Amino acid sequence: MKLSEARYDNSATGCCAPVDRAEWHEQVHRWSDALFVKDHVHEVMHVPVDFGAVMKRDAAAIDAAEAWAPVPFTLSDERSPWGADLYIAVDRPVPGRELAHLSGTFVSRVYQGSFREIGHWTEDMKSWVAHRGERLEHLYFYYATCPKCAHKLGHNDVVLVAQVA
Repeated sequence: MKLSEARYDNSATGCCAPVDRAEWHEQVHRWSDALFVKDHVHEVMHVPVDFGAVMKRDAAAIDAAEAWAPVPFTLSDERSPWGADLYIAVDRPVPGRELAHLSGTFVSRVYQGSFREIGHWTEDMKSWVAHRGERLEHLYFYYATCPKCAHKLGHNDVVLVAQVA
């Protein structure tokens, strides 16, 4: 599937599609071997320095394989202040790219605001997961809007996705 065929309406910005809150806010996702292209972004104190280049390279490979997921999204695993692993949802293997599978139960919430609120959102997510009676195993971030699109849309959407037990 090409990105233009995916359920991805970026007409408001020409770049990022607004988050569909019905799909992401306070939702449960059960994935069994969900397929992703896995890559790595270099960061300085959690600020990406090569995100655009990495995404451009991966998008070209995913386009060539016509492998975009019906609802495209990218999860960021903030491994350290110096780098993050990216997981780009695809619907089939992509030649020449590292692939990863995610399985388990995941819960998600949508947050809006400045990236400097990420610490508050993380604590809120941990509290919400505990309130649900679940244990947070791993936390991923879906940065749905780039800075330019956040400006155009008038808000910045970030989805926190927690793998739970």
